[in-house]
Amino acid sequence: MDIKDKSLILTGACGGIGSEIARVLADAGAHLILVGRNISKLRALQLSLSEPSTHQALVADLNTQQGLDTIHHSCSQWQADGRAIHGLINIAGSNRFSSLLERKSDSIRDEIHLNLTVPILLSQQALHWMARPGLIVNIGSTFSAIGYPGYTTYCASKAGLHRFSEALDRELDGTGIRVLYLAPRATDTTLNSAIVTELNHHLGNQIDDPRWVANQLLLSLRNETPVRWLGWPEKLWVRVNQILPAAVAGAIRKQSATIRQFLNKAEVL
Repeated sequence: MDIKDKSLILTGACGGIGSEIARVLADAGAHLILVGRNISKLRALQLSLSEPSTHQALVADLNTQQGLDTIHHSCSQWQADGRAIHGLINIAGSNRFSSLLERKSDSIRDEIHLNLTVPILLSQQALHWMARPGLIVNIGSTFSAIGYPGYTTYCASKAGLHRFSEALDRELDGTGIRVLYLAPRATDTTLNSAIVTELNHHLGNQIDDPRWVANQLLLSLRNETPVRWLGWPEKLWVRVNQILPAAVAGAIRKQSATIRQFLNKAEVL
């Protein structure tokens, strides 16, 4: 898709990846509807973008039904007024580095709701008001294909998002709407705690710059790439885990003592 002068909805716009994606897409000429919970942050982001008057802020708490209804009603009204919405980019999400034993049930439900249920519901809404051709892009994680200790529910929710994206793209074949899935690896954002960053450095895991990830998303949009895994060797491990999961399990087992050490540190805080 050529996104120049196209209207795109961006959830989680004020997050570390979200704000960089907003800047990259605005520089490419897209007109953005920035979705978030804090109007001050949304306005500040809008004013920092290229051609700020072509973008707008939409306050909505995606953890609530009211927030989801706000997006649906706004987009339906824009459609009725003749404004075409060409894309929905689901970035809003959360994760927590913790053993399952130490998680509270509410935090598990909230994480799965925001990472999986919300993108499903927004995608369903978009089918009512999205212009054709149109794109839905779901931002996942390499952990959607590699189960990793300390991220059990995050892995589960992102794996669900991957399969949802795949199934919906196939379901919508021939309708003019494509569903894409982009899976970054560890990225330098505030979503990761200091302990997680320290763990990644200790294990030698690469951490990507959000701007680079944003540019990869732009490529996926332009090429309408159904699925992209970012980072090497993570994209290799994704393939290996599909064919020889025991090999990946063995590699992770060698890290288990270190992971447990950092899990204990996280659970003390």
